[in-house]
Amino acid sequence: MRTPIAFDISEIVPHADRMRLIDRAVEGDEESLVAEVTLREDCLFQEAGAVGGWVGIEFMAQAIAAYAGWRQRLQGEAQRMGFLLGTRKYECSRPSFKVGEHLRIEVRRQFWTDNGMSQFDCTLGIGGETVATAALTVFQPPASMDVTKVGTDE
Repeated sequence: MRTPIAFDISEIVPHADRMRLIDRAVEGDEESLVAEVTLREDCLFQEAGAVGGWVGIEFMAQAIAAYAGWRQRLQGEAQRMGFLLGTRKYECSRPSFKVGEHLRIEVRRQFWTDNGMSQFDCTLGIGGETVATAALTVFQPPASMDVTKVGTDE
């Protein structure tokens, strides 16, 4: 049974400012999480009143980040950076999502390995209708690896 998520999205998703595309994590359980977003005109990928359907994959990836961050916070750990490695069969029935539309993203963990690799089945819905699906493969480095310094001289 899913429970409400009490954390603000900024506490569980490492993306900041315009790079954070989802508004909130609504509910979750051991294997899944539901996130939501209402598309705004200031969305990073908005053009002519819409966001391309291809951006659905990033909404899904950020919902997975929310799942990982939420689970870490519940265990008393700090959120850690993860990486989207790829997708298997992203399908979207719409060319775009309109500004003002409310999207509901559901992610369900299929497997999680000891080496940090995992896969999630993801759906994106609008008004109760599923408009996009994908299976995303992600990687989260071990806590001992400090990915906050990647690309710096430190």
